Amino acid sequence: MFSFEIKSRQNNLNYKIICLIITLIISVASNAQNTKITISGRDITIKQTFEQIEAQSKYTIAYSKNQLDIQRKITIDVKDVSLKTALDQILKGTGLTYKTKENHIIISLPDNKNKSDDNSKQKPTQTVRGIVVDAKTNTPLEYASVSLLEEPSLSAFTDSMGRFQIRHVPVGRYNVQTSFMGYHPNIINEVVVTSSKEVYMEIPVNEDVHTLSEVVIQPEVKKDRLLNPMAITGGRMISMEEASRFANGFDDPARLSSAFAGVAGDVGTNAVAIRGNAPQFNQWRLEGIEIPNPTHFADISGLGGGFLSALSTQVIGNSDFYNGAFPAEYNNVLSGVFDMHLRNGNNQKYEHTFQVGLMGIDLSSEGPISKKRGSSYLINYRFSTTSLASGNDINLKYQDLAFKLNFPTRKAGTFSIWGLGLIDKNKSELSDRSEWETLGDRQSGENNLDKSAGGLTHKYHINENTYIRSSLSATYSKDHTIVDQQVDDKLIRVGDIQNSRWDIVFNSFINRKFGSRHTNRTGITVTELKYNLDYKVSPFFGLDKPMEQISKGNGESTVFSAYSSSIINLTNYLTTSIGATAQYFTLNKNWSVEPRIALKWEMNPKHALSVAYGLHSRREKLDYYFVERDINGKKESNRYLDFSKAHHFGITYDWNISQSLHLKVEPYYQYLFHIPVEEGSSFSIINYEEFYLDRILENTGLGKNYGIDITLEHYMRNGFYYMITGSFFKSKYRGGDRIWRNTRLDKGYLLNLLAGKEWMVGKYKQNVFSINGRLFFQGGGRYTPVDEERTLAEHDIVWDETRAYENRYNPSINGDISLSYRINKKKVSHEFSLKILNVGMNTGMHFYQYNEKKNIIEKKDGLGIIPNISYKIHF
Repeated sequence: MFSFEIKSRQNNLNYKIICLIITLIISVASNAQNTKITISGRDITIKQTFEQIEAQSKYTIAYSKNQLDIQRKITIDVKDVSLKTALDQILKGTGLTYKTKENHIIISLPDNKNKSDDNSKQKPTQTVRGIVVDAKTNTPLEYASVSLLEEPSLSAFTDSMGRFQIRHVPVGRYNVQTSFMGYHPNIINEVVVTSSKEVYMEIPVNEDVHTLSEVVIQPEVKKDRLLNPMAITGGRMISMEEASRFANGFDDPARLSSAFAGVAGDVGTNAVAIRGNAPQFNQWRLEGIEIPNPTHFADISGLGGGFLSALSTQVIGNSDFYNGAFPAEYNNVLSGVFDMHLRNGNNQKYEHTFQVGLMGIDLSSEGPISKKRGSSYLINYRFSTTSLASGNDINLKYQDLAFKLNFPTRKAGTFSIWGLGLIDKNKSELSDRSEWETLGDRQSGENNLDKSAGGLTHKYHINENTYIRSSLSATYSKDHTIVDQQVDDKLIRVGDIQNSRWDIVFNSFINRKFGSRHTNRTGITVTELKYNLDYKVSPFFGLDKPMEQISKGNGESTVFSAYSSSIINLTNYLTTSIGATAQYFTLNKNWSVEPRIALKWEMNPKHALSVAYGLHSRREKLDYYFVERDINGKKESNRYLDFSKAHHFGITYDWNISQSLHLKVEPYYQYLFHIPVEEGSSFSIINYEEFYLDRILENTGLGKNYGIDITLEHYMRNGFYYMITGSFFKSKYRGGDRIWRNTRLDKGYLLNLLAGKEWMVGKYKQNVFSINGRLFFQGGGRYTPVDEERTLAEHDIVWDETRAYENRYNPSINGDISLSYRINKKKVSHEFSLKILNVGMNTGMHFYQYNEKKNIIEKKDGLGIIPNISYKIHF
């Protein structure tokens, strides 16, 4: 009996719950019909009618500004009518319709209006899809509108996971606008749609802190904005599409940056000097951690550069480039930062690319691991030999491999496994004895360089306003360089440099949005350094002297760092970024605490003014700390060298002249101190570019860089774009002799003109022919005169350091060019391209060599041209 009563009561309770659910469903379903709307007004805007509907009902209204002019004025007089009747009156004559979903009203074109015209149907089409997220929290946004400005009928709304998909987009180039109530609408420029690869976009949008009655919101053009939401000034985005398209890009982010204002490139390498700073003062980051310079044959022909980046445009997504006063999360850097990210592979469709050219072969593949779970893979492999492009004069063989596996989960967050590896080999042989003239002719050598970086990254959303990102990573580098020299009938070894190093890195940060006006990011990094260094080099190559030990170290050290940074909207027009970073180096117990602050004033939608300050510091190359020398009978070392430091001050004025034309003006001043120099000498690390160091240094050097950078950029419109950049600057230093001099990078001025044009060709205008060019004009860098007396005595070039950087190379004018033709078929595309760097071969530079045969000093002009012809297929 007791059991029956329980079951009876349970059945009665279930019946009541079911009835309640049915009642709620009926209530929700009929809510739109029961809602009564009253609107009366003459010459009121559609926007005002929407505000009245939202005030009188439980609904919010979503729409695309490209499809609906919300400032259009209408006359309406309805009283106690249904929601349907009110909306029909408001949308009359617009050609738009609406649908309700939960508490949202979504206004869009009817389905038959979303189809392309008959002419467009003849073109191959592709799917454009992605996700829209809050820029500060990475939280997906539901019911955001995404549309193509050139084809407003092609649009979509995001689902509950923030995802959108626009099908049947004809091949071409588009500007993509995203709109969402309460957020700034933005425009992503120059999105390329091809027939062979889906376009996937992660679109961050910034919350609007204004109220609707205060301001008319204008779209934000995202072309040059930094991707990191914690940065409001101090750099620009590096677009991988630009690295492929710009004449100087050569599929290399570093070479691409040499066209930016304030960035001086180098002929023959991808080393870049930012605002007069040495290339080795830059930092490379991948997936949030600092990595060794990811360039093939890095640092051999000059510190901070190499031949070509291993970060292929096939795997790298859009990334950030900083040129000064960057946010607190970036430390151990004095000049600029390349903050690179591997993109996720396509999780719905398999896509592959094969490229062959003078530089070698390039293979990439991506696709879903599990379509149901949304996991994906991405892998890219390259093998190259420069002998095809340069004959047998230069024979650099290299390989690189990059990959990323992405595993999103429902409750445990997103896991990713990533990696990058490089293998470089170069071997040079002795010249025939009858041809010996210089020291290099009787030398043979071999370079073997291996580098890798990889890790496991985890991102977890604690709630809609907070997420935590952590990674455990490792980087590895191993260099072995040997040089043998023929002396009479025997070979002697004059160089044997071995350097192997492991860095184990753990980092984690928590990102929290405290409200629409305040977001904070706080993180830590612990880096365990394990190293084995053995540097032996002859002190006098020309005199055939045996090697000496200049640096040796074997052990481990740790670097601890932490930071906290906040973005705060002080007012509707004033935003600040404020934070601090600190690091501690256990090798010599040195530490540094560095404040960072920036302020941005948006005077109106077209004009903005920013100011920024940052204190920055940097450790030296690890082998520098283990240099030991006997000086006046006493053994000295660099073990306790302190961090080099710099104050950065910058001002940025932005003028959005139109949606396709932007002007940026950036005056700056940098003061460097604690710079390692040699006592009593003009030597300073600021100017150093050799592969190894054999001097004892002290932190008494100074430096200063000041100037102005100007950029006028016309984003691609109707297939045409251009960018004009100019920089006027001064770079000076003070060495160990306490005398101020010009640095070797004090070129004085840099001028660049980039332009390009695309034409849609073919029967249905489905193919693309493009031509891109760059013309650059720059002042000559500085160099030290040759000490002729010592050179003749030592049979090798010796510089007169008492006259450091007195002389100047001639100014140079040169150019780069690229041409490409892409054929878009239904599911495959073919691309043929020709790219040439330094077309004019006029570098303005020269070099000196000692001719042993004639016992004279010879001056040779510096020339350089790098061509690449390639064929690429996407399928």
